[in-house]
Amino acid sequence: MRIVCLGGGPAGLYFGLLMKKLDPTHDITVVERNAPGETFGWGVVFSDETLGYLEENDRETHEEITRTFAHWDAIDVKYRGQVVRSGGHGFSGISRRSLLQILQKRCASLGVKLVFRTEVDDISAYADADLIVAADGVNSKIRRMFADTFRPSLDVRHSKYIWLGTRKLFDAFTFIFEENAHGLFQVHAYRFDPETSTFIVECDEESWRRAGLASASPEETLAYLEKLFASHLGGEKLLSNNASWINFATVKNACWRKDNIVLLGDAAHTAHFSIGSGTKLAMEDAIGLAAACERHKNPIAAIEAYEIERRPVVERIQKAAQDSLVWFENAKRYARFEPIPFAFSLVSRSKKIGYQNLKLRDPAFGAEVTREFAAQCPGTPLDTPPMFTPLRLRGLTLMNRVVVSSMCMYSAENGLVSDFHLVHLGARAMGGAGLVATEMTDVSRDGRISPGCAGMYEPEHVVAWRRIVDFVHARSRAAISLQLGHAGRKGATNVPWLGGEPLGEGSWPLLGASPIAYGPKNQVPREMNRDDMDHVKADFVRAVHMAEEAGFDMIEIHMAHGYLLATFLSPLTNVRTDAYGGSLENRMRYPLEVFTAMREAWPKERPMSVRISATDWVPGGFVCEDAVVVARALKERGCDIIDVSAGQTVPGAKPVYGRMYQTPFSDQVRNEAGIPTMTVGNISTADQVNTILAARRADLCVLARPHLKNPNWTLFAAEEQGYFEVPWPVMYSAVMPPRPYNERGTERPPPRKT
Repeated sequence: MRIVCLGGGPAGLYFGLLMKKLDPTHDITVVERNAPGETFGWGVVFSDETLGYLEENDRETHEEITRTFAHWDAIDVKYRGQVVRSGGHGFSGISRRSLLQILQKRCASLGVKLVFRTEVDDISAYADADLIVAADGVNSKIRRMFADTFRPSLDVRHSKYIWLGTRKLFDAFTFIFEENAHGLFQVHAYRFDPETSTFIVECDEESWRRAGLASASPEETLAYLEKLFASHLGGEKLLSNNASWINFATVKNACWRKDNIVLLGDAAHTAHFSIGSGTKLAMEDAIGLAAACERHKNPIAAIEAYEIERRPVVERIQKAAQDSLVWFENAKRYARFEPIPFAFSLVSRSKKIGYQNLKLRDPAFGAEVTREFAAQCPGTPLDTPPMFTPLRLRGLTLMNRVVVSSMCMYSAENGLVSDFHLVHLGARAMGGAGLVATEMTDVSRDGRISPGCAGMYEPEHVVAWRRIVDFVHARSRAAISLQLGHAGRKGATNVPWLGGEPLGEGSWPLLGASPIAYGPKNQVPREMNRDDMDHVKADFVRAVHMAEEAGFDMIEIHMAHGYLLATFLSPLTNVRTDAYGGSLENRMRYPLEVFTAMREAWPKERPMSVRISATDWVPGGFVCEDAVVVARALKERGCDIIDVSAGQTVPGAKPVYGRMYQTPFSDQVRNEAGIPTMTVGNISTADQVNTILAARRADLCVLARPHLKNPNWTLFAAEEQGYFEVPWPVMYSAVMPPRPYNERGTERPPPRKT
């Protein structure tokens, strides 16, 4: 087979040598625009896992790399004059120039033809090739030639960075944060040979401009940065290799192949340098493509199989890289953190490392994270996992940070909850959660989503709810919160298991911020006038008084998911031209008015929360920056905690799903608005809960489906972690976890009973 690799970086070279090793009869040529040894950048990073792949695929290359590499297993975070070290990570660095020389030498020894100083502006010269590999980098010419097929997208990010070197040797992968009058600057540094370290400086554009770096000469740039990071450079200078400030671009392609052409490495995809080297990703691409070519002798079939197999892996890495990139872009958000939570937030930023994994990698640092979090809660033993620490909201103290989410059951009759709700909520209260939230409970008959929705607008509703509240208080140590809402334009539909379609017979009129139907089959709501606003506000206030009479510990007002109050917040559902439409200040006016009236009606010692959709997931809609503004306004009016959800406001939304996929919104609202938050969205394990809390991304974790599957989720989570202080119902004593022995050989106290 005749193979041409366009691009002589690590991806093209490694693929060429792997294919030649698999079959010496292959005719392989690597074409590179630069001269041998001519390269940009300084060092590249490999994880221990990637080095294992290299050893499996070409031992000679692996031996050459490991003969000269620098290895470390620690991450140092230098912040506020302190150094926080996290061990057990396993990375290696090597000079990019050395790596290229190793790969070039290995290719030559195997008979791969190397052609340097050759630009490829027309691939017709390679028309006789069986396979053309476009490994020509982030600015790939081949990708541009066939953009209609590859359909590339380049997400050019906001921060500025410059790739430098220094003779200062770092003995760990080092992150440095320095703040001055111009802003916050951060460094990604690591040693890659016996004499040199990579030193990447990154900052937001505002800080970059204030520092005068936008117009600074290369010499002035180095002088500024040497002064800023003098305490970390130990007298050494910064070195430049024609470096300039640039913005990172996340490259994606809808397709990686055209006929017998396939994209490889940065030409196909990029991943932010903060999770390691793109070289690692490119060389793993080469391994995957070579393996596909070995299995499929037809090159067209081989590159198709390669893309099918490799794409999901790359997309997972890109997602982790994006999470990491966003953390560094917003590092100022965490500048008020103490060093331990700051370092843990950094280490856990991409979801690749969590609370439990960290404890295995570095037990000492893991224990310090646990102690630091527990110390924020006076009287709490310092070995308490974050999820089992208490949280105080006004006069209410929750025994732990786990919340049973509001989940509509559509099983009420005329708004009246029944024995089903008693069993459903009561079982979950006895399961150990600190807070149990009711389903959205509507403040009027016409505010229901469906005929099966719970209500709080008739005297008998108070009696029914009081029965449930009394059971929760008598049989558990959980608190119980009533979520109050009005369906607005999403009302008057059937229950989900009967199709959820808009009602015909038995329907009721709908209200909205503007006369825009939720969908083509839904009823068009009436645009609310001032009388409607006063009437609905009175309904919410009446429900608050009823909630107090029923004995609820807390109430939450629903301003999310496209229901009535949410329609005011989103510009996609609020097109009013009066004082309640237009700017965000106007759009949030009525929801804030309702909240204020409710807060005045609710006892001062009892907390209130608000659920918001932090994004519509639709271009031109409500975004998280808007949510921060709304959260600040709610905080000023006495809101105690924001329940941060997302989406469900308009049809056609395109959520980005994944583990803990809504937690970044909670993180932003919490740490920019300065208010406690609850987070929701595909949180399923105790490790995820502990990670979210310890990293200060939320103050409470709200779980829905896990609690549907297992009402005792919190009790099981406590047992798994060896935590024995969660109260068990006394009637369940027979299945309480065994009493472990302590270091003195005596039994620990049994779990508390309720």
